[in-house]
Amino acid sequence: MKAIVYQKSIARYAAMKIIGPRRSAKWATSSFGPLCPVSMCEIDAPSLPSGEWLRVKPILTGICGSDLSVVCAKGSPYFSPLTSTPFVLGHEIVGTISELGSDVSRIENEDSLTAVKVGDRVIIEPALGCRVRGISPPCAACKSGAHALCRNITRGDIAAGIQTGYCRDTGGGWSSEFVAHRTQVYTVPDSVTDEAAVLAEPFTCALHGVLRAKLKPNDTALVMGCGSIGLLTIAAIRALGFKGRIVAVAKYQHQIDHARRLGANDTLCPHSGNIKESYAAWAKSLDAELHFPELGKPTVLGGVDVVFECIGSSQSIDDSIRFTTGGGAVVLIGMPGIPSNIDWTAIWYKELSLHAAYAYGLEQHGSEKHGTKQNGSGDEKPQHTCEMALSILETSGAQLAPLVSNPFELSDYKNALRSALFTAQSKNIKTVFRISQ
Repeated sequence: MKAIVYQKSIARYAAMKIIGPRRSAKWATSSFGPLCPVSMCEIDAPSLPSGEWLRVKPILTGICGSDLSVVCAKGSPYFSPLTSTPFVLGHEIVGTISELGSDVSRIENEDSLTAVKVGDRVIIEPALGCRVRGISPPCAACKSGAHALCRNITRGDIAAGIQTGYCRDTGGGWSSEFVAHRTQVYTVPDSVTDEAAVLAEPFTCALHGVLRAKLKPNDTALVMGCGSIGLLTIAAIRALGFKGRIVAVAKYQHQIDHARRLGANDTLCPHSGNIKESYAAWAKSLDAELHFPELGKPTVLGGVDVVFECIGSSQSIDDSIRFTTGGGAVVLIGMPGIPSNIDWTAIWYKELSLHAAYAYGLEQHGSEKHGTKQNGSGDEKPQHTCEMALSILETSGAQLAPLVSNPFELSDYKNALRSALFTAQSKNIKTVFRISQ
């Protein structure tokens, strides 16, 4: 089968780190791409590791920021020993079941069972936790439903890998087929289009981040960055019933337009040029006041109640901390890599809460619309974030689908990567591949 395969090379990684992220992004996706760590290959389809697995043919599959980080060597080496190469990228997927393992007649999501058949449309939870790996008893994280926090991701029936798309044995969405465990799969309602369904995985990440913040009715929320995860965070905030003020930091006009359409009340431009002037504009909008030390950026008092940091750069994390009010919270949703020059004094002085939001799992949320379901005794019980996302997409999928680009063929992967990397030119939010069936 044809697939976009990542091959590890320490020398190439070192070279790309030396030349810097901007040039490495251009070189990795150039016509010849001597530094590009991914290439179109003809490989064998992955086998089913056991009878509890099934085979999926992708329809649409997205390019995630974490994928771009791998391609451009922008990220931290932290995950290197937790993956296995060569691997096929792609974990934001909507596809159809093409083969069922001998023990799969139903898929198993926490405490529910759903009958499935070949041809059913599905999304996946990409985390490769204990149950997926055939490990029993499960670790404490998996037992609690937080499969993405599994401590056994280098053990079990399959090779090391934090997720589908970073494990050599599972394959990934940037190919004509991959394999998934029956506990990873969720069926897609007929009313949800492919364009909305391919957003389910990143939208689920956004939902998890918003739920971590526990927004109160009179709070002001700042969404830092309006790429796909930032815009989906705005949508998630509104979908969970928050009616307060949302301010979004957006770099380009097409991002501003989407942010307002999805529920942002106001938008701000990122800092550039004269830092005092741009900080003054932010302070005016965010109920903050500035004080100027002898060196460095302004000291900020006041600000917003919650910041959702969806960029992961050193500057955006530092700004997020500075513009959060005393006792407020910062939620790191964007993949941070190895930031530098962040002044942590404000976290200590203002007693801020710093939350990380990686992937998702079982959620407890008191929203009247989403987040809990009733058990047999009528009590509320946690609901999986994937189920929440699909429920929201049934009613709001049409609002999110415009975030998806015109799809690229796999063979055109370098243009697809350029589209995802250089959004000022492409004006795309979520770049996707359409996989020919």
